[in-house]
Amino acid sequence: MKPRRSPLAMAVLSLVVETPMHAYRMQQLIKERHKDDVVNVAQRNSVYQTIDRLLRDGLITVRTTAREENRPERTVYEPTADGRDTLREWMRAMLSTPKPEFPEFPAALAFLPVVTVDEAVEALTERLTTLETRVAALDAELTDGATFLPRVFLVETEYQRTVVAAEAEYVRRLLGDLRSGEIHWP
Repeated sequence: MKPRRSPLAMAVLSLVVETPMHAYRMQQLIKERHKDDVVNVAQRNSVYQTIDRLLRDGLITVRTTAREENRPERTVYEPTADGRDTLREWMRAMLSTPKPEFPEFPAALAFLPVVTVDEAVEALTERLTTLETRVAALDAELTDGATFLPRVFLVETEYQRTVVAAEAEYVRRLLGDLRSGEIHWP
């Protein structure tokens, strides 16, 4: 059976291909590099569960286990040859093939008449403010990152900025249509 791919498994495997490391360092790098914007590491345990799965699947192996003075024991992981091959296969698939995803926002839009027009306008106005703030933050991240990173390390931020800006533009138009009465419901 083929190992199950996920964004977090791909991230963990990518990190150990970069250099062998322990779980805590993986989590640190994901956050330091702002990869937590695209890979869900909100739950600390998720990295450890993913490591366990990658070990079971034979994609990574334990390189060393050591304890330094009063620090907890640290296990350092490295990729197997199969792990390196699988990572490349996952990357090609993830880059080439759009996959159906089911985010909450389109689902909420599908059932918009559950709330009143006024409630929809209020909620969408709040969403637009959040989206505009996020676009500004991504712009700042891109500007700052460009001062010390090659562009290849910023492409996911460029993508996020494009998607968030497109959503903001859509919400802006939808709000206009709701306010003008072009879209309405009883």
